[in-house]
Amino acid sequence: MKLITIIGARPQFIKAAAVSREIAKHSEIKEIIVHTGQHFDANMSEIFFEQMHIPKPDYNLEINSLSHGAMTGRMIEKIEEVLLDEKPDWILIYGDTNSTIAGSLAAKKLHIKVAHVEAGLRSFNRNMPEEINRILTDKISDILFCPTDTAVQNLQNEGIGKNSLTQIVKCGDVMQDAAIFYTDLAQKPEIEVPEEFILATIHRAENTDDPKRLTSIFNALNKISHKLPIILPLHPRTKKIISISKLITTNSQLIFIDPVGYLEMIYLLQNCSLVMTDSGGLQKEAFFFRKPCVTLRDETEWVELVENGFNEIVGANENKIISGYKKMSKKQNDYKINLYGNGEASEKIINKLLE
Repeated sequence: MKLITIIGARPQFIKAAAVSREIAKHSEIKEIIVHTGQHFDANMSEIFFEQMHIPKPDYNLEINSLSHGAMTGRMIEKIEEVLLDEKPDWILIYGDTNSTIAGSLAAKKLHIKVAHVEAGLRSFNRNMPEEINRILTDKISDILFCPTDTAVQNLQNEGIGKNSLTQIVKCGDVMQDAAIFYTDLAQKPEIEVPEEFILATIHRAENTDDPKRLTSIFNALNKISHKLPIILPLHPRTKKIISISKLITTNSQLIFIDPVGYLEMIYLLQNCSLVMTDSGGLQKEAFFFRKPCVTLRDETEWVELVENGFNEIVGANENKIISGYKKMSKKQNDYKINLYGNGEASEKIINKLLE
């Protein structure tokens, strides 16, 4: 079986690493990796392949720094060329990026089967480009690998899976597979790490591109940092905006660092007291590493974390952020609950494809 894996963004490298390790156990599968180039910063792309022992991509399409339409269109064109040359049995796509929807569209127009890992997630916010990508990808994929019961239910509510054209498989979350595998390989970043600190990330356009939301978030972070230092790896988008803004107050203990590799991020997760983020993946990783989370968004796809008390949704309201921090910093959670498959997702995915 020939399988083409299409990736382009940092979270997809992590997910693909887990599945590629499982693929390597099967001599009957040939995997070809296509990197669209969507994340092109060395700290956000190249370092992942080095640290995580992922085979270097067979193809690097180097498509980035374009509008959503231009980027997706260019990706479809270039991915189609690869598919015509390689003639795979399956393509494997991850998550909800432009690389995801481009890969699925290119494949289906050539009658190539599509397997979507992390299918069925919904924020129910169609202003998010990711929401459009995931909905459309789920509609045209042949196998939908769902991480949770909620994801399965979302698909069923939309009428997906009622016919024999699409199979829905609950497999668990490949991000947990990766977290388990790489835990012992964590690396300390080349910075001075406080004994106690909060780990924060801000990158979503809904926050970075809205001056009122971003100001409100940083007002809260500045105040919280007076109680506990906050380490904030800066996404390029956020860094550019902060460099031209006056968001940092005097005496603030916000510690800005460049984006770090996955192994350094694991170290920060292992050693932080709490996570504050607008990232989808980091909400789960906080759970994997037994840390409470405050999410700086108005909704989340990972509703089971909220329902079980591991995550507090606060949006961009300054007072709600501070209140959420106070609440979650005192929380004593039981992390033994199995929400994401306990590290068996990749094996289930490959076994299903081999059927």
